[in-house]
Amino acid sequence: MAIRKIITEDDQTLYKVSRPVTEFNERLWQLIDDMKDTLKKADGVGLAAPQVGVLRRLFIIDMGEDGVVEVINPEIIEKKGKQEDVEGCLSCPGEYGITCRPNFVKIKAQDRYGKEYTLDGEGLSARCICHENDHLEGIIFKKHVIRMLDPDELIG
Repeated sequence: MAIRKIITEDDQTLYKVSRPVTEFNERLWQLIDDMKDTLKKADGVGLAAPQVGVLRRLFIIDMGEDGVVEVINPEIIEKKGKQEDVEGCLSCPGEYGITCRPNFVKIKAQDRYGKEYTLDGEGLSARCICHENDHLEGIIFKKHVIRMLDPDELIG
């Protein structure tokens, strides 16, 4: 396993739409494992393949006690409610803003072996799913920002 370089918002790769994952093989598994190591080292909550320069429809989310969830070829099938909260991005280091996202989402996705599953997210996990899914569409969180925060607003 390896730590991959997280690209920043000045890299045009982040603004391109990712292609579906079609091969569920050792190469994919290596990418997922590298992304897990990279996310852990960066102390983040989620990481999408485009953030490490790979334009494939894949992201991971650290769900805390439930561990890291691998999400391949996601499709949002349900959204409910609304939440406004602080959001940041590993590709926009040191920048945070208040975003508006659904409070609940349900996605259909595949695991590393190609098996389909559904995943519900509420609150923070819904925000993370939407944030990472946006990366697959070439969208960074700033598109959803209501107001960017000054560093002083984050203390305390």
